[in-house]
Amino acid sequence: MPEILFSVDQSKSMREQDVPGHNRWHPDVPDVAMVKPGAEFRLECRDWTDCQIGNNDSANDVRDIDLTVPHMLSGPIGIEGAEPGDLLVVDLLDLGPVPQQTGNAAGQSWGYTGIFAKANGGGFLTDYFPDAYKAIWDFHGQQATSRHLPGIRFTGITHPGLFGTAPSAEMLARWNAREKALIDTDPDRVPPLAIPPDSTNALTGTATGSIAERIAAEGARTVPARENGGNQDIKNFTRGSRAFLPVYVKDAKFSAGDLHFSQGDGEITFCGAIEMGGFADFHVDLIKGGMEKYGITTNPVIIPGNVEPQYTEFLTFTGVSVDHDTDTNFYLDATLAYRRACLNAVEYLKRFGYSGEQAYLLLGSAPVEGRISGIVDIPNACCSLYVPTAMFDFDIRPSAAGPVKADRGRAALTSA
Repeated sequence: MPEILFSVDQSKSMREQDVPGHNRWHPDVPDVAMVKPGAEFRLECRDWTDCQIGNNDSANDVRDIDLTVPHMLSGPIGIEGAEPGDLLVVDLLDLGPVPQQTGNAAGQSWGYTGIFAKANGGGFLTDYFPDAYKAIWDFHGQQATSRHLPGIRFTGITHPGLFGTAPSAEMLARWNAREKALIDTDPDRVPPLAIPPDSTNALTGTATGSIAERIAAEGARTVPARENGGNQDIKNFTRGSRAFLPVYVKDAKFSAGDLHFSQGDGEITFCGAIEMGGFADFHVDLIKGGMEKYGITTNPVIIPGNVEPQYTEFLTFTGVSVDHDTDTNFYLDATLAYRRACLNAVEYLKRFGYSGEQAYLLLGSAPVEGRISGIVDIPNACCSLYVPTAMFDFDIRPSAAGPVKADRGRAALTSA
């Protein structure tokens, strides 16, 4: 097993750890360890919310989640010799849930998917599903089942939703300025257009005093992906993958977290993956001057691994850039087209007995594939959503007999 460079006691919150992680991007978050190029190491990780969600049948915890807390990141790990302009080469060797252990420390054999309430984060389909819901998933080796989504069993594609290097001070300032400008275009929007710096519940690693105060006041929230990588939620960045990350500060300062047991392309419910705590093993190296050599200056480049579920048959739903609720055409809007593909899939699955919320949870967590199928044929972009048929224990393909509707249980709901 690689050396554990960031250790987590899963019975304690991240801020109670002997060495706490961080939940803001800032160049001044101190390194927790230094490694040489060529090193292999393990990061233990908390669930992205610092374990605010419980294994139960109520979605009140999703509804009431404190979104000033995420994401809980393990690190930063400094890489000796890394300088701005280099590329950090990151190999993902292995990852998984909290391992089963002996004694009083139990492993984690479950995860969760949540639909966030529109008033607290929302999601891709929040205008159609504005309330909070939840599904708990049980892990069976590489497969997952849910009491909240009966009739479904699939193989997960485990990955870290979030990994990246630290931004420079200049880059951080640009992030904050441009996102504030976006917010200012519609400051009262629900959910908001972006999330500005907020010192509430900021976790600044091992920084103390005025440095910790500055990180809390200036640090960028970890919700979106940015030039440094960050919360990209790429389901195919799994075992055997390699990422080339731009380096913007001395030592690179690599951090990771937000581990997922599985996810559908787009993570459409916002908390759409099967979230879990666990571990991730990495190997790192450097390409000196690599950003200029390869023109990788604003976002990482990734080589996906060869490990993924081997589904061969899919039911594919398509959508175009037309808002069918208002019968309004939009010009080559791929986001709208993908939303319509998802809504078409939801409506289809309802015919078999699932609620719309259950279908929404499934599309965010199962290894569905989302694709941009056409963005040149004006005025309609076309996107497609590939749903594996083998994950259902009944035939979901259309037939002359029609869909077989059955009692499919229900998602975890909120209560007063």
